[in-house]
Amino acid sequence: MTPYARRGVHGQTVEALARRILGGEIPEGATLDLVALQSELDVSLTALRESLKVLAAKGMVDARQKRGTFVRARADWNLLDADVLRWQFEGGGATGAEWSLLRNLAEVRAIIEPAAVRLAAERRTEADLLLLETAVEAMGREEADPGHAVDADLAFHRALLAATHNELLERMEMVIESGLAHRDRIVHSSPHSEDPVPAHRAVLDAVRDRDPQAAETAMRALLDQAGRDLARLDGPEDSPEAGIGTDGSGTDGSGTDGSGTDDTKGSGGQ
Repeated sequence: MTPYARRGVHGQTVEALARRILGGEIPEGATLDLVALQSELDVSLTALRESLKVLAAKGMVDARQKRGTFVRARADWNLLDADVLRWQFEGGGATGAEWSLLRNLAEVRAIIEPAAVRLAAERRTEADLLLLETAVEAMGREEADPGHAVDADLAFHRALLAATHNELLERMEMVIESGLAHRDRIVHSSPHSEDPVPAHRAVLDAVRDRDPQAAETAMRALLDQAGRDLARLDGPEDSPEAGIGTDGSGTDGSGTDGSGTDDTKGSGGQ
């Protein structure tokens, strides 16, 4: 599904309502006071109703006769929707809820990307390799600012999923990308993240060599490095800094505690 457009009063109203719901300001089960919201957001009732239709399509709100418009239970929300993910990550600061979401993302990536890279190694085309190579080169440019580094990392993982030539896996970029971008921005705030280029280069080389096992091993190493980068940052005790390895054990997948003693600095995109 294409992410919802953020521009204009309509888009801004959708995001304002979504963030209030996701942040708990408007709790699950609450009936919305449309007149009050119209006044607070300074929008027409028509614009407000149109915005609520967007959230209804994402499972966040519903309307019933006599009850009115209300917030549905979180279990009904489409948490895999790209907008819902983005709204949670862009809510501000690295909150406990965001750390929990990053942990969930790390687990999803550990399941999807090692398997996806095996397919990429078997099915990649020269065009796929060009996109991957371009992303790695952009990632390694010394003059690249954090924003460009994030874009390069996203381009690499997008190209990797595309190289599987599996339409469903390609759509997983919508799930992974929002969280990955947020993770990258957090990591870029630290000067102690590891250089991401060698890990991405190892994945690319294995894909180029059409070696599925080597590609999977390289991807797991990349994900372990991503976990170590987050582990260096401050966060709640139950945050990813406790270490999410690719085996889901809380280690780096090699039997160590994933503490990451390497002091190498880099752009940190994984």
